[in-house]
Parts: sequence; C-alpha cells; structure tokens
Amino acid sequence: MLGVVTRSNLLGRNVMKTFIRNGSHGGVPGENLPFDIHNRHKLTLLFTVFIGSGLGAPFLITRHQLLKK
Repeated sequence: MLGVVTRSNLLGRNVMKTFIRNGSHGGVPGENLPFDIHNRHKLTLLFTVFIGSGLGAPFLITRHQLLKK
C-alpha cells in the first residue's frame, strides 16, 4: 500500500516539474488570467461593467417586460 502512495506522489511531482519546465511560467501572479491585472484603472472599469451587467440585467429585463404593450 505504501508503494502505491509513493509512486503516485513521485508521478505528481514529475508531472509538475515537466509542466513548469515546458512553457508554464510557474508562480507569476496573473499569468494564467484572461485579462491584464497591471493597469488598475482598466481592471476596475472592466470589473464594474462585468458585475454591473449581471446585477442590473434582471431589473432591465423586468422594465422591458413592463413597458411592452
């Protein structure tokens, strides 16, 4: 039983070493995000639009339904 645990642990370490060695930048903050986090003002604007559209959509849909003839 202990041999199986040791082998799987070694396999996990080897996979991560290979992954980091073959193109991942490993440990760079924001490297794996689909948006740029270095421009604070742009990030704040995009975050506000993203969250605001999700929170405001039900109210806009309700308004549209109530104004229909």
